[in-house]
Amino acid sequence: MRILLQRVSRASVTVEASVVGSIDSGLLLLIGVGHEDTCDDATYLAGKIANLRIFPDEEGRMNQSVRDAGGAVLVVSQFTLFANVRKGRRPSFVDAAQPDAAVPLLAAFVEELEAFGLTVEQGEFGAMMAVELVNDGPVTIWMDSAELRSGG
Repeated sequence: MRILLQRVSRASVTVEASVVGSIDSGLLLLIGVGHEDTCDDATYLAGKIANLRIFPDEEGRMNQSVRDAGGAVLVVSQFTLFANVRKGRRPSFVDAAQPDAAVPLLAAFVEELEAFGLTVEQGEFGAMMAVELVNDGPVTIWMDSAELRSGG
């Protein structure tokens, strides 16, 4: 799984002029699921994200997790995180999982986040979405479960 994590002061996702998910302070997670991803990847990344200390403490140091800070999470599926642009000018998305594999893994990931006591809002899988955010910091972090597990 690949995740582009952004600490936000607010974020929302709109589908066909209707807001389907929104949060105030917390994390916006753009998530792509690959062919080789499993529930272990979802569990691992959810734990990493729920406890990642990237929110300021009383002294302004990044020392609190989203849970400590009382933040929420907005999860938006984004298969384009698996774009391969090595050849030609049109990205290839063959490394992205098909919906029948991706949807259950995204659901498992959301359940894992909720098990940590987090409030989770979501976009709509497969829909054309408009994502709005105010990046706080800015803090933007790239995570790839394959790289994290291999120590890379």
